[in-house]
Amino acid sequence: MHIQQDVSRCLSHAIGDAGLNPSELDSALERAELALVKLRAHYKAGQLALLDVPSQTEDLVACQEAAKILMTGATDVVLLGTGGSSLGAQALAQLAGYKVSGIIPFKLNKRTLRVHFLDNLDAEMLEQALRDQGMSTTRFLAVSKSGGTAETVMQMTIMLDALKDNGLDWNAANHMIVLTELDKPDTNTVLKLAKRHKLMALEHPNNIGGRYSVLTNVGMLPAMVMGLEPLNIRAGAKPPVASVLSNKSAKNIPAALGAAVNIALMENKGITTTVMMPYADRLRLFSTWFQQLWAESVGKDGKGTTPLATVGPVDQHSLMQLFLDGPRDKLLNVIQLPTAGEGPQIPVSFRSDPLVGYLAGHSVGDLTDCQQRATVETFTRNKRPVRVFKMDGLGEEQLGELMMHFMLETILTGYMMGIDPFDQPAVEQSKILTREYLSSM
Repeated sequence: MHIQQDVSRCLSHAIGDAGLNPSELDSALERAELALVKLRAHYKAGQLALLDVPSQTEDLVACQEAAKILMTGATDVVLLGTGGSSLGAQALAQLAGYKVSGIIPFKLNKRTLRVHFLDNLDAEMLEQALRDQGMSTTRFLAVSKSGGTAETVMQMTIMLDALKDNGLDWNAANHMIVLTELDKPDTNTVLKLAKRHKLMALEHPNNIGGRYSVLTNVGMLPAMVMGLEPLNIRAGAKPPVASVLSNKSAKNIPAALGAAVNIALMENKGITTTVMMPYADRLRLFSTWFQQLWAESVGKDGKGTTPLATVGPVDQHSLMQLFLDGPRDKLLNVIQLPTAGEGPQIPVSFRSDPLVGYLAGHSVGDLTDCQQRATVETFTRNKRPVRVFKMDGLGEEQLGELMMHFMLETILTGYMMGIDPFDQPAVEQSKILTREYLSSM
């Protein structure tokens, strides 16, 4: 495995009463054992298709065909979708080197292909996108599991109308592809639009929810467009799955141990906020992806912790004061990479400079390495629980492993809490009211 988890700084021997004592951790691990039994039973009964995704290859054939359509003759590819239909692909985009510009990640690579994510419905931004995009060389991928997501339906309809305004509606099949469930054609608006315009429609797995879908074609098709190798991403996800399906005890299974620590800190130490803080700009949107995964999965029945997406070292300057001197209600998850020696270096000739001499001879990676280690030690000295994930690098396999770890940890945490980690019942009320308000306008 490419990632090592260290929970020692969440324990009483490291941070005193703020940490878990042996009996508290052991009690949580016993419950984690029961959660593992439940997970394995659900998998054996065919109810956890997510665990099979890392070994699949057949779905990638259709992805390759779709990627060819999206890339042929294109200067821009626009992904229409929100939440789980977009966040995973955005996290993968950062791995591919895409930068964040405003709210739209993009990169101009040697193929002169720009990829945009319109994941938030904002009138001005959508108007700007329509002004800026040359429709003849722009391709669209519309993603919605149910096919009824209002934001995606509106975006898709507007873009189809824009193609018509540019005299391209006759060729819509070469400009837009949809990814949605195919088993309810009478109620799936995205699928109905696709059929009306003769668009290619890829099947969204109906037994895998959007926030758990990053390793399916929902994430792998955009990954192909961005030059990533889906087989490598999925290969990285295999070890965490093998671990939870093995006969190991919970304390020796990273996802189960992580779930136990989360539960024990929630119930015994008043932890109400789970902070994700990778020390890598290319994991900034991974934090955002995790935020939805955790919030929608475990925030139920008055239970759960609030996830907070951050990134180091920049958020040391905006949030660290609160983390260290505010309420003792936070678990910090620090993701460390081996950055020492990487990046540009300050010339040694600055060594005698009284202002920057301490940086002379050091690289950007040296400073980041020291900062990520200093953050962990500062939390420990201030008796604040901090969990550390040490990665041996940041590539396709590492990101696949990281994502699968947190999906499994989230599922196990939900089982231990006695809630369903796959539904989101509270969200439906807002959707219903939105439709009512629209009908009354």
